[in-house]
Amino acid sequence: MPRLSFPSPDTMSPEQLAVHNKVVSGPRGEIKGPLRAALHNAELADRWQALGALLRYQTTLTPRQSELAILITGRHCRSPFEWFAHVPEAEKAGLPQGVIEALLAQRRPEGLDATDAAIYQFALELNQTHSVSNATHAAAVAALGERGAVELTALVGYYTLVAMTLNAHEIPLPAGVEPAFPRPQDEPA
Repeated sequence: MPRLSFPSPDTMSPEQLAVHNKVVSGPRGEIKGPLRAALHNAELADRWQALGALLRYQTTLTPRQSELAILITGRHCRSPFEWFAHVPEAEKAGLPQGVIEALLAQRRPEGLDATDAAIYQFALELNQTHSVSNATHAAAVAALGERGAVELTALVGYYTLVAMTLNAHEIPLPAGVEPAFPRPQDEPA
């Protein structure tokens, strides 16, 4: 059960409904996940959805590269909803099943090309240490350019916010879907 109520279109304020309509008419096509919680503050939800749309659909990173970083972040943050929502997107973007399975098992995937290896290491270090080493930063800039490295940092930070929101408010998976791993609060003490 979620820890919050989710506004529905028939109970939304005009400001909430405007954000709702903007999201459902855009590339997402629906309101799900953390935006359902964010709608409690319409201005927050609007800025959130705009930043998310920019980072997901309008960067120099390819969808495959973005999904690699998102899955690393979702797994590190132990967010089953984020994992559930992005595995199909990663598959659609061409991320090999073996890479997805390795990320789920929290292992370094085998056979990554230089760009994917730079993204993997950058996202992993940023999640684990909240920064990156000089060598990791240099590899990311070499692979993605300065703009791409900045976009990758923002993407990891944004999906950390997403994961924390999903976990803190216990946004539920769809009915009948089993989590791939437990949320932090569901793990034995």
